[in-house]
Amino acid sequence: MKTSAFLYPWDVVGDPEAAGRVAALGVQQVTLASAYHSTRALTPRHPTHRVVTAEYAAVLYPPGEHQWRGRELRPLPAGGWVTAEDAHGVAADALRAAGLEVHTWVVLAHNSRLGAEHPHTSVVNAYGDRYPWAPCIARPDVRRYLVDLAAEAAVRPGASGTELESLGWYGLAHLHGHDKIAGVPLGDAAQYLMSLCFCSHCRDGYAESGADPGELAAAVRGALAPGWAGHGGREAGTAGITALLGEELAAAGLDWRLRTARSLQEQAVAAVRAAAPPGFQVLMHADPAPYHCGANAGVDPAHILQHTDGLVLPCTGGPAVREAMLGPTAPHRHPHTVLAANLTVVAGLGGSPATLAADAAHAAALGASELRLYHAGLASDADLAAIRRGLAELAAR
Repeated sequence: MKTSAFLYPWDVVGDPEAAGRVAALGVQQVTLASAYHSTRALTPRHPTHRVVTAEYAAVLYPPGEHQWRGRELRPLPAGGWVTAEDAHGVAADALRAAGLEVHTWVVLAHNSRLGAEHPHTSVVNAYGDRYPWAPCIARPDVRRYLVDLAAEAAVRPGASGTELESLGWYGLAHLHGHDKIAGVPLGDAAQYLMSLCFCSHCRDGYAESGADPGELAAAVRGALAPGWAGHGGREAGTAGITALLGEELAAAGLDWRLRTARSLQEQAVAAVRAAAPPGFQVLMHADPAPYHCGANAGVDPAHILQHTDGLVLPCTGGPAVREAMLGPTAPHRHPHTVLAANLTVVAGLGGSPATLAADAAHAAALGASELRLYHAGLASDADLAAIRRGLAELAAR
């Protein structure tokens, strides 16, 4: 199985040993961040630093001035947490020199700085609270920004493909600093209700889909009320959403959400293809439950695989998770479709590098054609040793 490891440019820039060390793992490719959200990241082996604090969502290359001149919504270049103006380009050159292919890793609808500086762009929940980390993908200005960013950040010099993350709705779930929202557990359906947007564009969209937006917002608040009192259920899936909202309101809300995400995904993929050379591979981080929000955007596999070259699916968490990800997706693959099982291989992040070979074999039996390893730059030396053993065992099978 072709295998790619995720990396940040700052894992490579300034460390002359980094590219060779990654190649020695037995991977064939690196998925290298070119546009990424704010983060605080460990760099266990870098010769000059141990922690990198990326203070805001940024592009890790110089954004094209001709593309963004005069526009209110535009990407920001990285600040002092990178030491090269084109950190992605420097890192990509080193990785290719070590014999590795490079895919760009592009994070799109996840940007707290955008929401802080332009509050009107954010998702607004049924209570009127804004989610600054979650741009509303129904807004025309946000959509134009995301589509143009996808094309520019994806097609970087020397890249043979891209992996588009957060290409869809983001919602309540978010790894926020000093997070304090877990006091009331929310089930799958309740998470969806807390992620529904009620900005002016989405209100118009719900009306277009046949629902009174005020009635829908009231129904959401009513459905969530038992949970705030500690008596909430664990409803899940579209059946759970329907049980909470009623058939008509649930259907109208889902119709608007799914149509909006689907059209954005189609537009972004088309823009990347128009900017890319022949043979450039376009993959998307996704979840096969269409109503799901987050970095792995909810999709209908039968539809999205008509547009992308494949999907990267979150497969950490045991056999049941891999089956939930690959089971609904594999039947819709085409002869050249990539289905990449994304496995966390950092023990400190809940991954299991010691079982990599077995987990990969199980994913392959369910239809995975490639592997993604999250995340070679964050892994300890012991994790990297386990990855090398696991990939060698997998190759010998």
